Amino acid sequence: MLRTGRSKGAELMGHHHAALDQSPSVTLKLGAAAGLGALVLSLGAPARSEPPQAAPPAGSGTGMGLSGPGRMGSQSMDQHFIVMMIPHHEAAIAMADLALTRAQRPEIKELAKSIKASQTHENAQMRAWYRQWFGKAVPSWGPGTGWGWQGGMGMGGRMGMGGGTNLSALSAAQDFDRAFIEQMIPHHQMGVMMASMAQTNSQHPQLRAMQQAMVKAQSWEIEQMTQWYQTWYGTP
Repeated sequence: MLRTGRSKGAELMGHHHAALDQSPSVTLKLGAAAGLGALVLSLGAPARSEPPQAAPPAGSGTGMGLSGPGRMGSQSMDQHFIVMMIPHHEAAIAMADLALTRAQRPEIKELAKSIKASQTHENAQMRAWYRQWFGKAVPSWGPGTGWGWQGGMGMGGRMGMGGGTNLSALSAAQDFDRAFIEQMIPHHQMGVMMASMAQTNSQHPQLRAMQQAMVKAQSWEIEQMTQWYQTWYGTP
């Protein structure tokens, strides 16, 4: 079980930096690490404790009358996670769509099919849960919406939806398969970190089970892509 607190966040960041050292693309390593630093500092900190409050009015979006553990400011951890994970998934789906038409190797195309199918399903499920639990549709995320993970250092720009992805560069890459792996590995690493840390204070067992499945599936895909990269390009 994951422990809360900044010490655990620092430990996970140490493991993540070690993993990045084995991944392709120095530029993408640094970008993903910077974004993950903000995630760890936020998600790794103990959820703030607040005095009991009256249940919110229906449709207010605060959901279940939650206060104390599992909250991040005025929003619950589960709300926060869903609003941030959906656009993160959407970036992976966009990359997968490119791979279905541009990838040369059948292995990449099969991986893209799997990513698109699983993450499209997860997004639909998270949207349904959000409406059921919090009484409204998932709000659109964007700079200035107040959903940043760490104070003023939100996940805007490139980090906002993709965790280091650059769809323009990917679509124009001469060696698409290599560029796809170099972008999808750090993207998956950020997704694994988000899901791993959010489990600590998740209020809903259904979402916690999905987070565990995300960690398992994406960790396996990272390992598979790393092996392909070493085999095809001869460098770690």
